[in-house]
Amino acid sequence: MTRAMGAAMRRIHVGNALSAFGLGFTVPYLYVYVAQVRGLGAMTAGLVLAVFAVAALIVLPFAGRAIVRRGPLPVLLAALVTAALGALSLGLAGGATTVLLAAAALGAGQAVMHPALATMIVDCSTADTRSRAFAMQFFLQNLGLGVGGLIGGHLVDTTRVSSFTLLFAIEAAMFLLLVVVMATVRMPHSPRMEDAPAASAKGSWRQLLGNRAMVQLCVLGFVLFFACYGQFESGLSAYGVEAAGISTSALGTALAANTLMIVIAQFAVLKLVERRRRSRVIAAVGLIWAVAWLAAGYAGLGHGSQEMATAAFVSTYALFGLGEAMLSPTVAPLVADLAPEGMAGQYNSAFALVKQLALAVGPAVGGPLGASLHGPYVVTFLLFSLGITFLALRLGRQLTAVQDRPWLATKSRVVARGETPAESLAA
Repeated sequence: MTRAMGAAMRRIHVGNALSAFGLGFTVPYLYVYVAQVRGLGAMTAGLVLAVFAVAALIVLPFAGRAIVRRGPLPVLLAALVTAALGALSLGLAGGATTVLLAAAALGAGQAVMHPALATMIVDCSTADTRSRAFAMQFFLQNLGLGVGGLIGGHLVDTTRVSSFTLLFAIEAAMFLLLVVVMATVRMPHSPRMEDAPAASAKGSWRQLLGNRAMVQLCVLGFVLFFACYGQFESGLSAYGVEAAGISTSALGTALAANTLMIVIAQFAVLKLVERRRRSRVIAAVGLIWAVAWLAAGYAGLGHGSQEMATAAFVSTYALFGLGEAMLSPTVAPLVADLAPEGMAGQYNSAFALVKQLALAVGPAVGGPLGASLHGPYVVTFLLFSLGITFLALRLGRQLTAVQDRPWLATKSRVVARGETPAESLAA
């Protein structure tokens, strides 16, 4: 990695932290703000959450093409300004229509940020440093969300609309501060779509869908997000309250345990996984999450004491966090390595689209199931977790040796320079 790439990467990491910090101020309180503080009711609050998902699904297919043609930085800056306007409008909006329009702007901007930042990480990293760069991104995102949520919780007051307006104003200010930080980033040159023949631009989605390994990774990604993130604040929390008798404070502890596990374990886990086959790391995550669902089953169906049920339920969220820490340096770099030169933005946006679909479907399926059909709910997602292991091992057969074991590229460069492995290690 060159000095310029390192300087750009540091700014990108600051940007990830700031955006997560801003989102942490409002995400936990959005439903309460719309339904109770603004007095617009549960129906409008539910529509606001749905608008976030719909806006993301609409803009992401276009975001990928824009990133490829224009580069990730201009797209990121446009997304940040859109998100800032949406956040500020949401804090000032009093009617249902203005709230929904503001949520659409915030959701669209927020959705485009992630593939744009991911593509910038790809452009500013090498095969040797990419896993560590994405692990740092995930660490900072969770740290920013946790700190933002903690501070926001002390500022918010459900009896005062002004306290929520302050939260959304802080979120908007974080996005605008990020515009200032990122506007000065000097990105290394990477291929853009205009550098390629026009036919390749028209066939970019067809080319992506023709990549069997990428299609399999997207299917695997859907199952990953559906069985984990799509259940956190819907099915799993409903199951914990209804089946396990978990209190709201214990549910908050479980969510904190998830974040704490990621923050503590991220770099220890990185050392364990960065020299192992990516497909097998993902397969191991499926097994860990299967154990997590067994713990959830004990919490709600094991007929133990309330203390044991609570401990098992908190352990479920902690085990999910361990799996997430293993995925962060594995899946995102694999998406980048599957992308042809200059197409990382398209592939990152496609994978983000798959994630949004899973996050939209997951709560819709898991919420009612977790609240009423407790046994089938646990069995269903236990099987989904085992399905992750199966799909990951199947994906491994589609990957090249370097895609599955990226450190082989380093060895190839060492051999090309005429060094022996021993000389390389000594260096």
